[in-house]
Amino acid sequence: MKLSRLFFAFCPIFLCLGNLHAQGYPSKPVRVIISFTPASATDIVARIVMAKVAEYWGQPAVIENRAGAGGSIGSNVVAQTAPDGYTLLINSNAHAVNPAIFAKLPYDTTRDFTDIAPLSELPNVLVVNGGSRFKTLADLIGYGKANPGKINFGHAGVGSGTHLNTVKLITSAGIDVTQVPFKGTPEVVAAIFNGAVDCYWVPISAGISNIRAGKLQALAVSTTRRSTLMPDLPTTAEAGVKGADFGLWFGLWGPAGMPVDVVSKISADTRRALADPGVREKLANTGNTPLDMPPEAFARFVRSEIEDYARTARAAGIKPQ
Repeated sequence: MKLSRLFFAFCPIFLCLGNLHAQGYPSKPVRVIISFTPASATDIVARIVMAKVAEYWGQPAVIENRAGAGGSIGSNVVAQTAPDGYTLLINSNAHAVNPAIFAKLPYDTTRDFTDIAPLSELPNVLVVNGGSRFKTLADLIGYGKANPGKINFGHAGVGSGTHLNTVKLITSAGIDVTQVPFKGTPEVVAAIFNGAVDCYWVPISAGISNIRAGKLQALAVSTTRRSTLMPDLPTTAEAGVKGADFGLWFGLWGPAGMPVDVVSKISADTRRALADPGVREKLANTGNTPLDMPPEAFARFVRSEIEDYARTARAAGIKPQ
C-alpha cells in the first residue's frame, strides 16, 4: 500500500520530466537525412514538408542527402545516431523494400527505427527519351519480347521503389531486360538523355517538367488510377499489362529509443504541416497526395508493407543478396 502511494505520488513528477523533452524540443537545428539524391522524388517531398515544420519549430531543418544502396546508406546513418530527435530520416518505401532485397543490411528495419509519420504518396511514370522509337508501352513490351536483354532499364538503386516497380512490370509483361542501377532519379534521367538507358519509372514529381518539355516521353502510370497531373496517360493495366501496379510513398523516421513525447511532437508538427493549404498545393503540383497517420498507425503500416514487399519479391523470384 505504501509503495503504491509512493508510486502515484511520483507519477506526476515522472510525467513532467517526460514532457520537458517535448517542451524544450527543438532547442537547436535538426539534421534531416534524405536517403536519395537532390531533386529526387524523396528530396522534393522532404524539402516541401520540412520547410513548413521548421517554421513551427523556429529552428532550421538541415537537409543532408546521403544516397546509395537503395536508400540504406542514409538509413544506416540515422540508425547509428543518438535517439534525441535531432537526427531524423526521410526515405521512400525503399525503407520497407530493402529487407526483401538485401540479405545483410547494416541495421534491423523493424528494431532500429522509430516510425514517426508518413508524408505522401505518388505514382511513377514509365518514361523514355523524347525521341525514342517506343511511343507506347506496347511498343516497349513488343521489342523486349523480340529482343531479350536488349532493353536497358534504369532504376534508382537495388531496393528502391523504382527497382521493385521495374521488377513488377517485367515480371507481369514476361520480358527480359538489362537492369542498370543508379544512385537516384537525376542520374537515371541523365542516362536516358545520353542514351545509356532506354527507360525508367520516374516518380511523377521528378519527371513532370521534362515530360511537359518533350525531353521525356511518358508511356504509362504505375498506379491503379490515372494521375490528375497527366489524366490522358494510361495505367499499365489500361496499356495492356496486368499486375504491374505500384505506388510510391514517403515517410519520416528517427532512431530507435526516442522519447515518446518528442515523437508525438514531431508527428503532430509534421501532420500539421501536411494539412497546411500551401503545403498541400505544392505537393499536389508535384503529383503527391498527403498521408495522415499517428505514429502507432504508421508503425503498423510500415510492417505490413515490409511483409507485402517480401511476398512480392518471393513471387518475382528475387533472392536477397
